[in-house]
Order: sequence, then C-alpha cells, then structure tokens
Amino acid sequence: EVGCAQRAVPSNSIATVMFSSALRNVAGKVHAASRQMAPAIVGQTRNLNLQEYQSMELMKEFGVKCIRGKAAFTPDEAYNIAKELKTDDFVVKAQILAGGRGLGTFDNGFKGGVHLCNTPDEVKEMASSMLGRRLRTKQTGPEGKEVKAILVAERLYLRREKYFAIVMDRTHQGPVIVASTKGGVDIETVAAESPAFIIKEPIDIAKGLLPDQIRRVAHALQINKPELMAQAEEQIANLYKMFWETDALQVEINPLGETPTGEIVCVDAKVNFDDNAEFRQKEIFAREDKGQLDPLEKIAKEANLNYIHLDGSIGCMVNGAGLAMATMDIIKLHGGAPANFLDVGGGAREDEVVQAFQILNSDPNVRSILINIFGGIMRCDVIAAGIVKAAQTINLRVPVVVRLQGTRVEEAKVILGQSSMRIISIDDLDEAAFKSVQLANIVNMAKNMQVNVSFELPV
Repeated sequence: EVGCAQRAVPSNSIATVMFSSALRNVAGKVHAASRQMAPAIVGQTRNLNLQEYQSMELMKEFGVKCIRGKAAFTPDEAYNIAKELKTDDFVVKAQILAGGRGLGTFDNGFKGGVHLCNTPDEVKEMASSMLGRRLRTKQTGPEGKEVKAILVAERLYLRREKYFAIVMDRTHQGPVIVASTKGGVDIETVAAESPAFIIKEPIDIAKGLLPDQIRRVAHALQINKPELMAQAEEQIANLYKMFWETDALQVEINPLGETPTGEIVCVDAKVNFDDNAEFRQKEIFAREDKGQLDPLEKIAKEANLNYIHLDGSIGCMVNGAGLAMATMDIIKLHGGAPANFLDVGGGAREDEVVQAFQILNSDPNVRSILINIFGGIMRCDVIAAGIVKAAQTINLRVPVVVRLQGTRVEEAKVILGQSSMRIISIDDLDEAAFKSVQLANIVNMAKNMQVNVSFELPV
C-alpha cells in the first residue's frame, strides 16, 4: 500500500485510492481524550499490511464470519488442512502482499497464484508448486515476491457478491464506509464506469458507527431478507469495532458474499494499520511478514526513515514529503526517473542521515544521487556532516548533487567544501535536478558500454 503516500504503492482498491490522500494519523488525533495518547515524538508514518490469512484471523477474533480455512507453510500442512475441512471443493491462494495473484506467474513457470482443487492430494500438489517460489504479478515487479504461506480454504458458491471497506479519509476527517453491490470485481473499474454503484457513509469519529448508519449501508447493499439483514448488521458493527480498536487504516472485504444457505461471509480480506500505533498494538505488529518487505525498505524502517523503493535511476534524499514529491516531479520533468522516495524528516540525526546515504548508495539501479534539503527544523549542517561521515565509511560509486537551503546552510557548505568528496553543490533546485539527470545518463551509458567513468569538478 510515503509521508502522505503509502508503502504498498500500487493497489487495485478504491479504498486505498481514497486513503492515499490521508495523512494516516487522523484517527489518532481526533477524539484523543477517549484513547491512550501516543508518545510525544512520532516517527515517519508508514502502514503495516497483513497477509490475507492474517487479516481473516484478526476478523474472526472480532466475531466476523469468514470462510473456513487456514494458512499452510508446507505441502504436508496443506494436505492436513484440506482433510480437516471435510469438503471436496477447495481454493488454494498464494499469500503475498500484492494484487493480481490469480494472473501471476511463478519463477518455475507455474501459472496463477489462486487455484481450485477437489481433493487433499491436489491441494498438496498445488502447495508444492507454490511454496518457496517467487510469484510475479502486475504489482510485484519482475523480481516477484516469495510465497512462504498459502491459504487453504473451502470454496463457496456465492449467490451474491458485495464490496465492503472502512477507510480513514482525509476529506471527511475520519472513517468512511465504502461499499457496493458490485463485489468480487475490480472496484476501481466500478467506480470509474458506474459510480452510482459506490456507496459512501462517513462516520463521526466521536460518535462512532450508529445503528441507523449500519441499517442504511445494509439496505444499500440490497440485503433485504430479515435474517440476512441481522447478520449483515452484526458483521458491519464487528468490522467497525475491529477497525477502531486496532488502529486500522483500511479494512477491505472483496467479496463479502451471500451463500445459498443464507450466510453473510467474508471471502477475501485486506487490513492495514497506522505504524504510529505500534506502541499500543504490539501483538498485531508482531504478525508482520518482514520477508515481504523490499530489503532496502526493511533497512530504512529499522532506521526510522520513510523510504519507498522505485524503479528509476536517480536516488533522492529530501526532508519533507511534499518537497520529496516535488523533487521527484522535477526529475521526471527533465527526463529522469527517481529510484526511490526517501524523506529524512525534520528531526533526523546524523546517524540516520548516514544510514539514508548508505541505502541510496547500495541500490544497484542508482546512477546519481540528488540531495535536496530545505533547512527549517532540519539543519543543513547535520545533513552535510552525515553525508561526509557516510562517504568516509562506504565506497561512493555514483556522483552526488547537493542542493541545500535554509538553516545553517553556510556552515553546511563549509563542511562539504572541506571534505574530499566530489560533490556538485547547486543552489537552484531546477538546475540541480537537471544536472542529476545528466550525470545519471552518463553513468548509465558508461555502464552499458562496460567502461569506467570518473568525475572531476567542476562538472
């Protein structure tokens, strides 16, 4: 799902699209008197994503009815779970934090991360083809993600499929229910082509979800039978209770199904949480599948840096999410592509700057580095000292363009000038971005021709 953007960048969910405009911490600031307060110093804002099976486990803890099934980590476990389900209709789903699993391809050539089976032996065979392999989808990039778990569940034949989500939305300054009678399909397509089918119900964060709102949503979902209505209302109430008590930022079910036997069941689930709430949601955060994180993003998270790995060639180190996104836009304007989003924030220490620089330098796709700091709370001399310290401990392999303005900028220039680093210092951001693109192109051309290139100042 970046300061005000999210770690999991791509998504096929309208809930995520609505949510990406939020600053992620609205819920923690509004109605704070009724809840335990967060520490005074809050780090960079990211969000924890749970696997599908973990999301369903959490929902079950709050009384939400989900499909029968469990996660398996070996083929033998998958076989035993299938035997326990006592059915002849199974669905086996690879567990990775990315969409498009059904159309994905494994690194062994096996097609599809979602399959239907009829016997426990078929389930075991399917597990053997998936577990330990890397699944590539439209959202993973060419490297794919390793499948360490699969969900083995009972296949249900649904009469109707709905879409239901609760998201934290900045526009409404609180939670919003997003629902549709068009479930089980790409909800973004529904929103674009048939917006009348999208239901939105804002929730007053101080009052909580009211009974008449629950009934209104259930009716809008065309759940009209009294027995189904009661189930739907209970499910919606339990989902909001989970959303609120766990500091969730998004709870999404697609589809929320109606079975022929008259049950309302969660068939697929996605839940993510505000990292600022980790101090009071330790049990939930302990469930994080760290193997799904990009290696550089994992290092950045441990260093309290807001970092997202992209597929460009220009490494960026900036303070502030807005300035970071503007810097990325200017790079694109000059024909380049950012290799990352890296926001060191307003209170970064020298050691965090060193770590940030090491992350940029260790990315094999980076051909040049652009550092753009506007010193306010963040002092320019701290950034400069961190850059020099990093250069003394790592093998700097690409040219560095630095643009510093603001607090203690003159002291910063002295620090950089007295170092032995070949740094290109430019005061104008547009010129700095243009130069970083030029340098990246030169380095990339040299790499493709298998020749070494070195830079002497002035460039």
